[in-house]
Amino acid sequence: MEVVDLDLSGLKLIKPRVFRDSRGFFLETYQASRYGAAGIPETFVQDNHSRSVRGTLRGLHYQSHPGQAKLVRVVSGRIFDVTLDIRPESPTFGRWHGLYLDAEAHHQLYIPVGFAHGFCVTSEVADVLYKVSTPYDARTECTIAWNDPEIGVDWPVQEPVLSARDQNGESFRDFVRRIRG
Repeated sequence: MEVVDLDLSGLKLIKPRVFRDSRGFFLETYQASRYGAAGIPETFVQDNHSRSVRGTLRGLHYQSHPGQAKLVRVVSGRIFDVTLDIRPESPTFGRWHGLYLDAEAHHQLYIPVGFAHGFCVTSEVADVLYKVSTPYDARTECTIAWNDPEIGVDWPVQEPVLSARDQNGESFRDFVRRIRG
């Protein structure tokens, strides 16, 4: 596998080796020792599967404490995946990174603790699988507004399909005020 460090510290794109032949393909999607050697030390404790239709936007989500690292991949369809650095001590605090993930390339995105995460579906349907380093806890679930102009994410959808939670995300300015006291 090839691991590419992205422009926000700790964020990594994983390009697994895909073995293709007339029958289809085979790839290894995770091996703890190999990923650890590549700078992904987490023990993942939960797997999640999300299916969404075209135009669905989920995010920008994070767990407040203890945080949650993610290993994201798409097994059908295509998404535009966005991460937002919410680590106050980080030199890239408040910056976002977006990239496309799809079922053809099989790339994965490693997101360390300290990032908010979201994606929108650009294919008819997309199945997104992701491993997380801490179990989901509704009490620590947080959302930053997907369309906050201060962040300025350039989403490839004009009128997204949103959950009630995502329609009412916190502004980035309020998030900063809250964490800085």
